[in-house]
Amino acid sequence: MRSFIRSRATKSGLPPGALVHVGERKVDETRIKMLAYDAQHVEETGLRLLDQCVPPIDRSGVTWINVDGLHEAEALGRLGQRFGLHPLVIEDILNTDQRPKQEDYGEYVYVVLKSLYHLRASGEPEIEQVSLILGPNYVLSFQERGGDEFDPIRERIHSSASRVRKMGPDYLVHALLDLIVDRYFGVLEGLGDRMESLEEELVENSTTQTLETIHHLKREMAFLRRSIWPLREVISALERSDSPLIQQATCIYLRDAYDHAIEVMDALEIFRDMLSGMLDIYLSSVSNRMNEVMKVLTVIATLFIPLTFVAGVYGMNFKYMPELEWRWAYPLVWLVMISVAGLMVAYFRRKKWL
Repeated sequence: MRSFIRSRATKSGLPPGALVHVGERKVDETRIKMLAYDAQHVEETGLRLLDQCVPPIDRSGVTWINVDGLHEAEALGRLGQRFGLHPLVIEDILNTDQRPKQEDYGEYVYVVLKSLYHLRASGEPEIEQVSLILGPNYVLSFQERGGDEFDPIRERIHSSASRVRKMGPDYLVHALLDLIVDRYFGVLEGLGDRMESLEEELVENSTTQTLETIHHLKREMAFLRRSIWPLREVISALERSDSPLIQQATCIYLRDAYDHAIEVMDALEIFRDMLSGMLDIYLSSVSNRMNEVMKVLTVIATLFIPLTFVAGVYGMNFKYMPELEWRWAYPLVWLVMISVAGLMVAYFRRKKWL
């Protein structure tokens, strides 16, 4: 089970801007990839140390530096100094429990958001924080773990016919945002499949395990909502930004990413409503089963009440009971008891209680 708020005890009492990594260490060592490109050329290199990252001098092209791993706090602090980043920005990058947001610092724009991965083995989405820095001729991206998250963007950059080659760094930021938003749809599709199977189980044969699964999914939806809901504000702020770093031509594409974010949120809200309905269905089914059991027990008890009365009367130890001396008294009592029970069953059926 994740915690909604990760432990921040290590930062207690420290001044603002203190460089402390808050979160899990998801890679053994930091990996850096630098990709410099323009309309004619592309150059991709791998760096071993964060200290090798320096601001690009050539302003004609775009330089994209991607960092996998956030545990080297001091090295990230030195990188921020070289790029002129505010200490609070580096602090936010190291704190992996940030709410998605966008901040304009004039010379650069800082964006933080959540990226989702669908784990097929467990069926649960994994959330990772991604930080983006948009500069005049560069883009810095910081991820908690490595992998092929941004490989589709790299493939587009290596293609000479790609639009990203002809646009500036603001379009690269849009491409990264759009890729992350599109991955939300894949995660939501996986959750939708889980909810369909859960709905079938709920209708056919619900158990206490079904209730646990519903509560687990509700918790997952709460995490997803916390990670996705602010994304609308982030993209909208970028689209309406007056920063000279964001060109008017890119705003059209940001508007399209905004529409995708709205679709994701609508789907998420529908799933949350469906889960609430499933919980109500489960409680209703449990109540109906209990009512069926109580009905059967009530009918049985009602049938035996008059029979118990007859047996009680003839079970009394009185000396002068005329029926005790009759030859056919015993079968007659059985006939009366069976007749009473039959009449009661017929009455219950007429009233549709059985």
